[in-house]
Amino acid sequence: MTPARPDQPRLVLASASPSRRMILTEAGIAFDVVVSTVNEPAVVASAVDAGGPLSPAEEALLLARAKAEDVAARPRARGALVLGCDSVFELGGVTYGKPYEIDVAVERWQLMRGQTGTLHTGHWLVDTTENPQSKQSRWSAPGLEYILGSAPTGQTRELSAAGETVSSDVLFGHPTGEEIRAYAETGEPLQCAGAFTLEGGAADFIERVDGDREAVIGVSPRAVARLMERLGHDLKEYTGVRKAP
Repeated sequence: MTPARPDQPRLVLASASPSRRMILTEAGIAFDVVVSTVNEPAVVASAVDAGGPLSPAEEALLLARAKAEDVAARPRARGALVLGCDSVFELGGVTYGKPYEIDVAVERWQLMRGQTGTLHTGHWLVDTTENPQSKQSRWSAPGLEYILGSAPTGQTRELSAAGETVSSDVLFGHPTGEEIRAYAETGEPLQCAGAFTLEGGAADFIERVDGDREAVIGVSPRAVARLMERLGHDLKEYTGVRKAP
Protein backbone atom coordinates (compact mmCIF):
# COMPACT_ATOMS: atom_id res chain seq x y z
CA MET A 1 0.00 0.00 0.00
CA THR A 2 1.24 3.48 -0.89
CA PRO A 3 -0.35 6.07 1.42
CA ALA A 4 -1.25 9.48 0.03
CA ARG A 5 0.70 12.58 1.00
CA PRO A 6 -1.12 14.93 3.41
CA ASP A 7 -1.80 17.35 0.52
CA GLN A 8 -2.78 14.65 -1.97
CA PRO A 9 -6.31 13.51 -2.90
CA ARG A 10 -7.19 10.10 -1.50
CA LEU A 11 -7.94 6.90 -3.34
CA VAL A 12 -9.35 4.03 -1.28
CA LEU A 13 -9.10 0.46 -2.57
CA ALA A 14 -12.08 -1.60 -1.39
CA SER A 15 -10.17 -4.89 -1.59
CA ALA A 16 -7.81 -7.07 0.41
CA SER A 17 -6.24 -8.48 -2.77
CA PRO A 18 -2.42 -8.48 -2.63
CA SER A 19 -2.33 -8.55 -6.44
CA ARG A 20 -4.40 -5.39 -6.75
CA ARG A 21 -2.27 -3.64 -4.16
CA MET A 22 0.84 -4.72 -6.07
CA ILE A 23 -0.40 -3.33 -9.39
CA LEU A 24 -1.44 0.03 -7.97
CA THR A 25 1.83 0.35 -6.07
CA GLU A 26 3.90 -0.51 -9.15
CA ALA A 27 1.93 2.09 -11.10
CA GLY A 28 2.93 4.71 -8.54
CA ILE A 29 -0.65 5.27 -7.40
CA ALA A 30 -1.08 6.35 -3.78
CA PHE A 31 -3.95 4.62 -2.00
CA ASP A 32 -5.36 3.39 1.30
CA VAL A 33 -7.14 0.07 1.84
CA VAL A 34 -10.55 -0.40 3.43
CA VAL A 35 -11.78 -3.95 2.88
CA SER A 36 -15.36 -4.54 1.80
CA THR A 37 -17.45 -7.03 3.75
CA VAL A 38 -20.02 -7.60 1.01
CA ASN A 39 -21.46 -11.12 0.82
CA GLU A 40 -20.70 -11.77 -2.85
CA PRO A 41 -22.85 -14.89 -3.39
CA ALA A 42 -25.80 -13.15 -1.75
CA VAL A 43 -25.40 -10.06 -3.95
CA VAL A 44 -25.35 -12.18 -7.11
CA ALA A 45 -28.28 -14.35 -5.98
CA SER A 46 -30.37 -11.27 -5.17
CA ALA A 47 -29.57 -9.69 -8.53
CA VAL A 48 -30.57 -12.85 -10.37
CA ASP A 49 -33.81 -13.08 -8.38
CA ALA A 50 -34.59 -9.44 -9.13
CA GLY A 51 -33.63 -9.27 -12.80
CA GLY A 52 -32.73 -12.67 -14.20
CA PRO A 53 -29.40 -14.21 -15.20
CA LEU A 54 -26.25 -12.08 -15.38
CA SER A 55 -23.56 -12.34 -18.00
CA PRO A 56 -20.04 -12.88 -16.61
CA ALA A 57 -19.14 -9.26 -17.43
CA GLU A 58 -22.28 -7.99 -15.70
CA GLU A 59 -21.53 -10.09 -12.62
CA ALA A 60 -17.99 -8.71 -12.39
CA LEU A 61 -19.24 -5.14 -12.59
CA LEU A 62 -22.07 -5.75 -10.13
CA LEU A 63 -19.67 -7.12 -7.51
CA ALA A 64 -17.15 -4.33 -8.09
CA ARG A 65 -19.96 -1.84 -7.59
CA ALA A 66 -21.24 -3.56 -4.46
CA LYS A 67 -17.76 -3.50 -2.90
CA ALA A 68 -17.14 0.15 -3.77
CA GLU A 69 -20.52 1.28 -2.47
CA ASP A 70 -20.14 -0.74 0.72
CA VAL A 71 -16.85 0.99 1.55
CA ALA A 72 -17.93 4.43 0.31
CA ALA A 73 -20.70 4.42 2.91
CA ARG A 74 -18.17 4.27 5.74
CA PRO A 75 -16.77 7.34 7.53
CA ARG A 76 -13.19 6.25 6.74
CA ALA A 77 -13.85 6.71 3.03
CA ARG A 78 -15.31 10.21 3.19
CA GLY A 79 -13.51 12.69 0.95
CA ALA A 80 -11.93 9.95 -1.18
CA LEU A 81 -12.43 8.17 -4.45
CA VAL A 82 -13.37 4.57 -3.64
CA LEU A 83 -12.37 1.81 -6.07
CA GLY A 84 -14.04 -1.57 -6.08
CA CYS A 85 -12.89 -4.42 -8.32
CA ASP A 86 -13.99 -7.96 -8.97
CA SER A 87 -12.99 -10.65 -11.47
CA VAL A 88 -15.13 -13.37 -13.01
CA PHE A 89 -13.81 -16.09 -15.30
CA GLU A 90 -15.74 -17.36 -18.32
CA LEU A 91 -15.01 -20.61 -20.16
CA GLY A 92 -17.26 -22.00 -22.86
CA GLY A 93 -20.03 -19.61 -21.90
CA VAL A 94 -20.00 -20.77 -18.27
CA THR A 95 -19.19 -18.42 -15.36
CA TYR A 96 -16.63 -19.55 -12.79
CA GLY A 97 -15.69 -17.87 -9.54
CA LYS A 98 -13.13 -18.86 -6.94
CA PRO A 99 -12.67 -22.63 -6.57
CA TYR A 100 -11.94 -22.51 -2.79
CA GLU A 101 -11.12 -26.27 -2.70
CA ILE A 102 -8.14 -28.17 -4.13
CA ASP A 103 -10.23 -30.78 -5.96
CA VAL A 104 -12.38 -28.06 -7.54
CA ALA A 105 -9.25 -26.23 -8.72
CA VAL A 106 -7.93 -29.46 -10.23
CA GLU A 107 -11.20 -30.08 -12.07
CA ARG A 108 -11.20 -26.50 -13.32
CA TRP A 109 -7.68 -26.80 -14.72
CA GLN A 110 -8.55 -30.05 -16.44
CA LEU A 111 -11.26 -28.12 -18.26
CA MET A 112 -9.09 -25.08 -18.98
CA ARG A 113 -5.91 -26.65 -20.34
CA GLY A 114 -5.54 -26.12 -24.05
CA GLN A 115 -8.56 -23.80 -24.07
CA THR A 116 -9.11 -20.05 -24.21
CA GLY A 117 -11.11 -18.43 -21.45
CA THR A 118 -12.07 -14.83 -20.75
CA LEU A 119 -11.29 -13.00 -17.53
CA HIS A 120 -13.73 -10.16 -16.85
CA THR A 121 -12.57 -7.57 -14.31
CA GLY A 122 -15.15 -5.05 -13.15
CA HIS A 123 -14.03 -1.62 -11.92
CA TRP A 124 -16.35 0.74 -10.04
CA LEU A 125 -15.29 4.15 -8.76
CA VAL A 126 -17.40 6.13 -6.27
CA ASP A 127 -16.61 9.82 -5.74
CA THR A 128 -17.10 11.13 -2.19
CA THR A 129 -14.92 14.23 -2.75
CA GLU A 130 -17.63 16.83 -3.49
CA ASN A 131 -15.86 17.59 -6.75
CA PRO A 132 -18.22 20.00 -8.61
CA GLN A 133 -17.21 18.45 -11.94
CA SER A 134 -18.24 14.99 -10.81
CA LYS A 135 -21.86 14.82 -11.90
CA GLN A 136 -21.87 11.86 -14.28
CA SER A 137 -24.09 9.36 -12.49
CA ARG A 138 -25.89 8.75 -9.24
CA TRP A 139 -24.89 6.50 -6.36
CA SER A 140 -27.05 3.50 -7.11
CA ALA A 141 -30.06 2.44 -9.04
CA PRO A 142 -33.00 1.21 -6.93
CA GLY A 143 -32.24 -2.39 -7.93
CA LEU A 144 -28.77 -2.42 -6.45
CA GLU A 145 -29.89 -0.43 -3.42
CA TYR A 146 -32.42 -3.18 -2.75
CA ILE A 147 -29.82 -5.88 -3.29
CA LEU A 148 -27.29 -4.32 -0.93
CA GLY A 149 -29.94 -3.71 1.70
CA SER A 150 -27.83 -1.16 3.56
CA ALA A 151 -27.16 1.24 0.68
CA PRO A 152 -27.25 4.78 2.07
CA THR A 153 -29.97 7.33 1.52
CA GLY A 154 -30.17 11.10 1.71
CA GLN A 155 -27.05 13.07 0.84
CA THR A 156 -24.95 9.98 0.12
CA ARG A 157 -27.27 9.11 -2.75
CA GLU A 158 -25.87 12.19 -4.50
CA LEU A 159 -22.44 10.58 -4.77
CA SER A 160 -21.31 10.14 -8.35
CA ALA A 161 -19.85 6.96 -9.78
CA ALA A 162 -18.52 5.37 -12.95
CA GLY A 163 -17.89 1.77 -13.94
CA GLU A 164 -16.16 -0.31 -16.59
CA THR A 165 -15.49 -3.98 -17.20
CA VAL A 166 -12.22 -4.96 -18.87
CA SER A 167 -12.34 -8.37 -20.59
CA SER A 168 -9.22 -10.24 -21.69
CA ASP A 169 -8.74 -13.63 -23.31
CA VAL A 170 -6.35 -16.12 -21.73
CA LEU A 171 -4.92 -19.05 -23.71
CA PHE A 172 -3.92 -21.92 -21.43
CA GLY A 173 -1.16 -24.40 -22.09
CA HIS A 174 -1.17 -28.15 -21.47
CA PRO A 175 0.07 -28.84 -17.92
CA THR A 176 0.13 -32.48 -16.90
CA GLY A 177 -2.21 -33.89 -14.31
CA GLU A 178 0.68 -34.01 -11.83
CA GLU A 179 1.54 -30.37 -12.48
CA ILE A 180 -2.09 -29.35 -12.02
CA ARG A 181 -2.40 -31.21 -8.73
CA ALA A 182 0.88 -29.80 -7.44
CA TYR A 183 -0.18 -26.26 -8.31
CA ALA A 184 -3.60 -26.65 -6.70
CA GLU A 185 -2.02 -28.00 -3.52
CA THR A 186 0.04 -24.82 -3.12
CA GLY A 187 -3.24 -23.12 -2.27
CA GLU A 188 -2.49 -20.22 -4.58
CA PRO A 189 -5.41 -20.70 -7.01
CA LEU A 190 -8.08 -21.38 -4.42
CA GLN A 191 -9.01 -17.72 -3.85
CA CYS A 192 -8.65 -16.63 -7.48
CA ALA A 193 -11.30 -16.28 -10.15
CA GLY A 194 -10.39 -18.81 -12.82
CA ALA A 195 -8.17 -20.77 -10.41
CA PHE A 196 -4.97 -19.10 -11.62
CA THR A 197 -2.72 -16.15 -10.97
CA LEU A 198 -0.98 -14.69 -13.98
CA GLU A 199 1.84 -13.35 -11.86
CA GLY A 200 2.26 -16.50 -9.78
CA GLY A 201 2.72 -20.24 -10.11
CA ALA A 202 0.40 -20.57 -13.10
CA ALA A 203 2.57 -18.37 -15.32
CA ASP A 204 4.26 -21.39 -16.94
CA PHE A 205 0.86 -22.85 -17.82
CA ILE A 206 -0.42 -19.76 -19.67
CA GLU A 207 0.63 -19.33 -23.29
CA ARG A 208 -0.82 -15.94 -24.11
CA VAL A 209 -3.02 -13.08 -22.90
CA ASP A 210 -4.95 -11.05 -25.44
CA GLY A 211 -5.98 -7.86 -23.70
CA ASP A 212 -5.02 -6.05 -20.50
CA ARG A 213 -2.59 -8.19 -18.48
CA GLU A 214 -2.95 -6.00 -15.39
CA ALA A 215 -6.72 -6.39 -15.48
CA VAL A 216 -6.23 -10.16 -15.57
CA ILE A 217 -4.06 -9.88 -12.47
CA GLY A 218 -6.72 -7.82 -10.72
CA VAL A 219 -7.01 -4.14 -11.68
CA SER A 220 -6.27 -2.03 -14.74
CA PRO A 221 -4.59 1.34 -14.03
CA ARG A 222 -5.67 2.42 -17.51
CA ALA A 223 -9.30 1.70 -16.65
CA VAL A 224 -8.91 3.55 -13.34
CA ALA A 225 -7.56 6.57 -15.24
CA ARG A 226 -10.54 6.49 -17.60
CA LEU A 227 -13.02 6.31 -14.72
CA MET A 228 -11.30 9.18 -12.93
CA GLU A 229 -11.50 11.27 -16.08
CA ARG A 230 -15.23 10.58 -16.39
CA LEU A 231 -15.68 11.86 -12.82
CA GLY A 232 -13.63 15.01 -13.39
CA HIS A 233 -10.38 13.80 -11.80
CA ASP A 234 -6.89 13.25 -13.18
CA LEU A 235 -4.81 10.21 -12.23
CA LYS A 236 -1.69 12.38 -12.02
CA GLU A 237 -3.19 13.95 -8.88
CA TYR A 238 -2.95 10.54 -7.23
CA THR A 239 0.49 9.65 -8.51
CA GLY A 240 2.47 12.78 -9.22
CA VAL A 241 3.11 11.20 -12.63
CA ARG A 242 0.74 11.38 -15.58
CA LYS A 243 -0.48 7.95 -16.65
CA ALA A 244 -1.73 7.06 -20.09
CA PRO A 245 -5.53 6.53 -20.17
